[in-house]
Amino acid sequence: MSVRFGYVAALSLVGCLSAQTVRFQTNLGDIDVILAPESAPQTVQNFLKYMNRGAYNNSVFHRSVPGFVIQAGGFNYVNGGFQTTPQDPAVRNEPGISNTRGTIAMAKLGDNPNSATNQFFFNLGDNSANLNNQNGGFTVFGRIANQAGLETMDKIAAVPVPNPGPLPSPFDAIPLINWRGGAVDESNLVLIKSVTNPDGGEPKIFEDGITTLPAYGGFKQVAPGSYISIRGEFLAESTREWKISEFVNNNAPTSLDGVNVTIDSLSGYVNYVSPGEVRVQVPGSVLPGEPVRVVLNYRGRTVPPVMVPIVPLAGGLHAPPSHKVEDKQYVAAIRDSDGSPVTNGFLKDVPAAPAIPGEVLMFTGIGFGPADPPFTIIAGRPSRDSTPLLNPVKFKIGGIEANVEFAGLRKGEVGIYEFRVVVPADVVGGDQKVEVTQGDDVVRQELWLPVRMADAPAQ
Repeated sequence: MSVRFGYVAALSLVGCLSAQTVRFQTNLGDIDVILAPESAPQTVQNFLKYMNRGAYNNSVFHRSVPGFVIQAGGFNYVNGGFQTTPQDPAVRNEPGISNTRGTIAMAKLGDNPNSATNQFFFNLGDNSANLNNQNGGFTVFGRIANQAGLETMDKIAAVPVPNPGPLPSPFDAIPLINWRGGAVDESNLVLIKSVTNPDGGEPKIFEDGITTLPAYGGFKQVAPGSYISIRGEFLAESTREWKISEFVNNNAPTSLDGVNVTIDSLSGYVNYVSPGEVRVQVPGSVLPGEPVRVVLNYRGRTVPPVMVPIVPLAGGLHAPPSHKVEDKQYVAAIRDSDGSPVTNGFLKDVPAAPAIPGEVLMFTGIGFGPADPPFTIIAGRPSRDSTPLLNPVKFKIGGIEANVEFAGLRKGEVGIYEFRVVVPADVVGGDQKVEVTQGDDVVRQELWLPVRMADAPAQ
């Protein structure tokens, strides 16, 4: 859904020099913004929530209107493509400060004053005559702090907007750097690399902020070799995953951009960092039993320890949010034959292709414990071979036990398990529950798999 301008009130921006300053680091320069919580407290809090979890990192300036505004916050550029930035519930409108040059305000839907979520814009000129009166008023929640920031804003505004442009709405007014036709890539985009507190807020882990990766179940109990998600604020400045070049002698990095984590005093393998989340692989040598201390350190600032329970097995299958429809969570499955995804149409722009009885599907997971032979390294290094699990797993699809052709570490991956499973020939069509057990342990996810109806034609 595109965000358009609607109709705001007046006041001048005064008395906010003592408020928090945030820094927009763009590929064309920095913009320091002084926030105005005294005038727009809910809006500032809403903006900081997005900022602290890294939602604005690699955000695209997707709209530029000469002499009017430059707009961003709704789309990120990730792995060579545009992704919609996930939205929190809308924030209540708080008009007050005038939409003058150099202020930052929230974008919203044209017919709803209280519809602002994550998109914002910088006012290139004095827009008070219209934006202070449209759609209940546009909420200004800060202003550019200095001349250097204004110059960066103007530099962004000077980037050409092709007409006609190469991209459809909402990118039809996107500014493009040195674009000469053809495909648009990262070098053409005006990007917000990060939004941070330049004064460096104290890192903090939220209550119940450590679980296994949410896309793999999000369990509070963790197994050796599994991955944990640490959620909080000011946990890092950058947003990125580890790179192959950062593996030394085939060992995964234990520090990423100044972030390191210990689990029971052993260095974890830092897979991903952002201001709001850090992902770490637990060392395989951490012993199950009593809860252990997890300690995050960011550039010399240490978060108080958090106790996390360690258990022998805490398996979870990959089931990301993109595979959830209302209250039903589908498991991520691909065909072993051609790598195509199994779906009943819940994936955007992917044709429905349910599982076919008798075919082999591939699932991935974390937290399934040691491999066989037992001395196989399960953490901190890519697996040299497809190594079977020490503790076998059983799959049921639609209540019928399925043949598991392989279950073990995935070759070339760090701590990722692979399961090749035959869909039972007599399973009925429709959405069928997937149940996984490992010995006496039950994978605590309620997962579904779409199965082709018996009389349905092949896709």
